[in-house]
Amino acid sequence: MIARSLVAALALAAVSFATSANAQDVAAGEKSFNKCRACHQVGETAKNTVGPVLNGLFGRKSGTIEGYNYTDANKNSGITWDDAVFAEYIKDPKAKIPGTKMAFAGIKKEDEIKDLTAFLKQYGADGKKK
Repeated sequence: MIARSLVAALALAAVSFATSANAQDVAAGEKSFNKCRACHQVGETAKNTVGPVLNGLFGRKSGTIEGYNYTDANKNSGITWDDAVFAEYIKDPKAKIPGTKMAFAGIKKEDEIKDLTAFLKQYGADGKKK
């Protein structure tokens, strides 16, 4: 009986830890997004500014946000954004898409990229959190 209780308690603790770790990842991603805010917006009131809106980024083809003036490099990149492509891009945008006008030094830390990805994935194409 004690062994069952211990197993149940450990399982509950593991679930609680995973849930809080995910929440921390999103919070850390929001903090990381501060590096992006000068050019990009997310959320229900987001608008294109220096860079395009990032709502609904994952699963979207590069260069397709209405009303944003993309470079031919972005429009013709053939990229559909997913975790791996975004991770490669955000490390060095100009290396991934030569000719992009995105002037950003990049984010090199894997954990920070994962946190930023978790934050961005919250937003559907309509800007609402999923």
